Amino acid sequence: MRKLTLIIGGARSGKSDYAQRLAQQGRGPVLFIATAEPLDHEMHRRIAAHRQRRPIEWQTLELPTLVGTYLLAHPQKAEVVVLDCLTLLVSNRLPPAAPDEDQPDASAARATVEEEIAMLLKAIDEIPAHWVVVSNEVGQGIVPAYPMGRLFRDLLGQANKQLADRADEVIWMVAGIPVPIGQHRGVEDRTKHEGHNLHEEQSKDVPSL
Repeated sequence: MRKLTLIIGGARSGKSDYAQRLAQQGRGPVLFIATAEPLDHEMHRRIAAHRQRRPIEWQTLELPTLVGTYLLAHPQKAEVVVLDCLTLLVSNRLPPAAPDEDQPDASAARATVEEEIAMLLKAIDEIPAHWVVVSNEVGQGIVPAYPMGRLFRDLLGQANKQLADRADEVIWMVAGIPVPIGQHRGVEDRTKHEGHNLHEEQSKDVPSL
């Protein structure tokens, strides 16, 4: 059965650790999707550390972009799918679409990110698994001083809202503490719709006086 959990928070807030603990609660196979690219020594070190912390029996796919497209074309057997993280997935799509950091093509960047998120959501809808998506909240810090940074902040913020809107639960991470911050609007709308239908059915059973 499909379920989507969005885990969001600041840097070093414990998002990845909590996502891993959540995935380990299941009894079936786990697919871990890593979006980080080892572009420098620091990223090499971080990626290696993350690999060592993951259970050896987990399947890992390293997909810096086109996550939804790949999974729809190459179905995987998994009870839990962990995507770590949405932040880098959005970031990885920006340089090819907007190579000029001083004057980025906002329209091209927005189109390519929207395509990425649309395909990811399609995969989440069509692949029955518990999806655990990790992302950063980047809207609470200072306004980036350069155009590409502001564009990235805006696009990631929009992607976060799209995932939160479809999520069954959203977890806000603070100092390693998971704080549930509510269900998405889709659940609320569905509940209201079901309640309205129940009211109509009950009304039919009441004899008119």
